[in-house]
Order: sequence, then structure tokens, then C-alpha cells
Amino acid sequence: MFDALSERLDRIASKLKSRGRLSDADVDEALQEIRVALLEADVELGVVRNFLDGVRTRISGQELSKAVSPGQQVVKAVHEELINVLGGDVLKISYSSQPPTVVLLAGLQGAGKTTTAAKLARWFKQQGRNPLLVAADLQRPAAVEQLRVLGDQIGVNVFSEASDPVSVARNGVEEARRLGRDVVILDTAGRLAIDEALMGEVREISNATTPDYTFLVIDAMTGQDAVATAKSFHDTLELDGVIVTKLDGDARGGAVLSVKEVVGRPIAFASTGEKIDDLDLFYPDRMADRILGMGDILSLIEQAERTMDADVVAKSTGRMLDGSFTLDDFVDQLGQVRKMGSIGGLMKLMPGMTKEMRQAADQVDDREIDRVEGIVRSMTTSERRDPSLIDGSRKRRIAMGSGRSTQDVNQLLKQFREMQKMMKSMGGGGAMPKGKLGMAKAMMGRGGPDLSSLDPSMMGKPAPGTGLPPELTGMGQASPAHGAPTSKSGQRNKKKKGGRVTPRKDR
Repeated sequence: MFDALSERLDRIASKLKSRGRLSDADVDEALQEIRVALLEADVELGVVRNFLDGVRTRISGQELSKAVSPGQQVVKAVHEELINVLGGDVLKISYSSQPPTVVLLAGLQGAGKTTTAAKLARWFKQQGRNPLLVAADLQRPAAVEQLRVLGDQIGVNVFSEASDPVSVARNGVEEARRLGRDVVILDTAGRLAIDEALMGEVREISNATTPDYTFLVIDAMTGQDAVATAKSFHDTLELDGVIVTKLDGDARGGAVLSVKEVVGRPIAFASTGEKIDDLDLFYPDRMADRILGMGDILSLIEQAERTMDADVVAKSTGRMLDGSFTLDDFVDQLGQVRKMGSIGGLMKLMPGMTKEMRQAADQVDDREIDRVEGIVRSMTTSERRDPSLIDGSRKRRIAMGSGRSTQDVNQLLKQFREMQKMMKSMGGGGAMPKGKLGMAKAMMGRGGPDLSSLDPSMMGKPAPGTGLPPELTGMGQASPAHGAPTSKSGQRNKKKKGGRVTPRKDR
């Protein structure tokens, strides 16, 4: 979402960092370029003015450190002001001393309230809570059924009645209290636009249930319209925060940067994908890091901890280091990575990603993971355990069975051998640390690569020292036979490997 803004700010930062000293004219020029970048990102004009004033104040009010250049001081000021504009602090949920804690979701139709309600229930469940969903959206056809389906997926009960929305909400809270549930989430109806009927209904539900938290769900793709919507709802309901959906879209992102200052309420949660797990607390500092191209390694690690099976990761990592890593282990590890989301999205969270590497990440084709699985699954058990058995005739059989070419089979085997060799050379470093550090090293090749030092042309080749697994940065480019572009020299792009694969027993 912030790719265009990140690119502009990266150019500005590069220009500043190359200068030993900055004159007032240099600062004015940089701030003017930042102003244009923010306006092009659809940030509200008043927010832009306040942002630039804040950056100028931070620059003029600090002593220049000898440890960093003046240009880097400006970048630091921009980073700090971005955190401030995005809200500063992370929301800390306080649960009611007399359960249940009531959470009311409001918003326009199409913003994603119903899906967000289920995602939020899933998030509370991961925090050790026992939530109940209440289907109070009786305006949209099939809204109740949609919530039931989502509730079944995450193992959360859904309360519904064929009465008026206010009664459904009130009775839902009473049902949660009767069942001993400690969190209840109210999914309310939306409209295509703000009207008095919508506001009146939501206000009545709020008065009847006295929610502990009232969150407005806004679609980040709607730009400044989302900010105007948030302001109107806040004037009626006194919001506690905003939940932003579709943060993984290709909109300019101005709403995210504007909502806190315009509405006066922070972004509480952010949804970054379609999967039920793709919702988490909004971290202003991490978002500022992403906007400035610094990556977000903490979110990457936390995402791994939520989705990866630690036993599978530890087993695979141990086999990688002692040289006994097989194609079965490889497929298992790809499956663990795929649980975390798209490969391109994960790559963008890595620190040190250059402009070229971010663009390459956009071209990653997750379907290539299925093609890799097809090749591996067309092998016998003995072939997967010992690829050296695979001669020419076996390669032709595997290629026919997987619907791929012999060249594809050769490429996979070559990359697998290179990975085995590289991982064996990394062995002897002792046991993998536990906790976040251990997970990070398992994911990032025992310590993690400095991606800023990689040649962008290597994005299609196995990259030494990288993880997720080690050849993640070379995974996902479809072959020309499947419609992927070739390079100017006419050579095929190297395939990238990674993703979810569910192991099955040989027949």
C-alpha cells in the first residue's frame, strides 16, 4: 500500500544522507519533497502541514550527533513524526471486571465488518479469551449465515435471532453472560452511505449494550472518504479506535496516515490479508519502519510464532544442519512458510529490501509452490529420501507425473543440492536458541541475511544465508510456459521456492 510513498521517501533520504552538512535551504527542499510525497499518497492537507511542522521542530530542537550524519538526523525526525502521526502507542485491551467485555463494530457496507468480527474473535481466542459473536446485521442478505460459517471455521459460537437488531444485540450480551463468555463481539449493519437511519440504529444498539469498546471498521482502499466516515461516526458514537481493513491493497494509504489526527482516535487493529489470522494490533512504530523501507522483522517473527509448528521447524532445522535434510523435510518446511501468508508479502517485511527487491517481491507467484510440490509428490519415497537415485529415465517419469518439464525437475534438484551443501556448511553452531530468536534463526538461515547487500539480479537465484526457507528469495517466478515474463536476454527467470504443502503418505 505504501510502496509509492516509500519509494519517494527513500529517494529523499538517499539524497540527504549523501550530504555532510545541511543548510536551511537543504532542509526546506527536503520538506517540500516530503510534502509532495504525502499529498500524492492522499494524506489530508492539514495532517501534512502538521507533519512537516513536527519534523522541522524535531530537526531544529536537537543537537547534531557526531555518530550520524545531518541527513540521517532528518530521516530520524521523519521516522519519529511518522510514529506520532500514526498514533504513537499500541492499544492495550482492558477487560471488564464484570464479564463479558462488549465490543461493538460499526461501519459502512463493504468495509469488511463481518469478516473483521470473525478475525477479531479469532484474535481474542488467541489471547486465551472465550468470545461469542452476535449477528446483529439483519439488513444485508446472508450476513448472519456468513458469520455462522466464519464462526464454525474458528470454533466460535454465533448468536442470532429473527428480531430487530437492538434486541439481538441486547439478548446476545445476556447470552454471553449466561454462557460464561468473557468477550462478546457485535456485528452491526452498514449502509452504502452515512444516513440518519444507520446512525440511529447503531446509537440504539450502543445505548442498549453499553459497549466497552466501539470500533469503526474502515476500508483503507477508500482513501479520504474513510477518514470522513470515521469523523461522522465518532461525532455520533465516540469511537475508541479504528480497525483498518485491506491494508495489503494497492491504494495510496493516505487514510491510514490521516485518521488519527483528523478523528482523534488511534488505529487499534489492522487487517493485512484475506485469511482469518490476518488481523493484529496496529503498531505505529512498525508501520513507520515499513514506510521508510526498514522492514518489520518483529511482525515477521510474531507471525511465524502464531502459525508455524515449532516442533516441525526444529526438526527440519536440525536435519538441515546435520546434512540429513530430505525433500520430504523440504516440502514440510514450505508448508510451514505458506501458513504465514504470501511469499512476496513476507519478503517485504524483511529489513534491507531495496526498491528493486520490493518490485521483485510483487512478482512472486505463490502458485509455483504447488508446482514444486507436484514435482516432489511425483517421486517415490526412496527418491525423496535420496535424490541421487534419480537418473534420466526417473526424471522423465517425474516430469510426466507432475506435468512439468525435465528441465524443471533438474532445476529443483540442483537448487536442493545447493541448499543441502550450504546448510551442512552452517552446521556445528550448537542447538538452535528457543523463543523468538530461535524462530527467527530457523526462518532466516541462523542469523538472517543483510538483504541490502544482495544484487537485485540475484532475486531469481538461491541466495546464500537467507531463510523462509533458504531459497525463498528465488521462489515463485512462473516459467514462460506458464505465462511468466523472461529477462531481456531471453533467459528464463529462476523459480522461487516456498509455500504450503501438506505431506501425504505414498500409495
